[in-house]
Amino acid sequence: MAAQLLDTTTNDVWRDCDTQELLAMIGHRNVLAISGGRVLRHTRGGVTLPVGHGYSVIIDLGADDTWTVRRVFKRGSKIFLHGEEAGVYSEQLGDAAYRASCYVNVAFGK
Repeated sequence: MAAQLLDTTTNDVWRDCDTQELLAMIGHRNVLAISGGRVLRHTRGGVTLPVGHGYSVIIDLGADDTWTVRRVFKRGSKIFLHGEEAGVYSEQLGDAAYRASCYVNVAFGK
């Protein structure tokens, strides 16, 4: 799968969400396993979990009450999308976020 450059402009399809509730849905142990507890909150309510070696997991709430989980790679000022799963329900959020953080040998996205 070829990486594509991620459009970082704000999109009107995202909804605001409670960060603490989002982290509880992911699971506190999953957050520790993914990013070591580092959480960056977006102004629109989503979160970025920095993984390492330039990779991050971005989680946002869509207008249809499902989550979008993206694996991104940042090098310099460019951000590349390395996988995305849209339409993730709350029950699947922890598993999807963990799979997105395993950037070495786990395929992610459709």
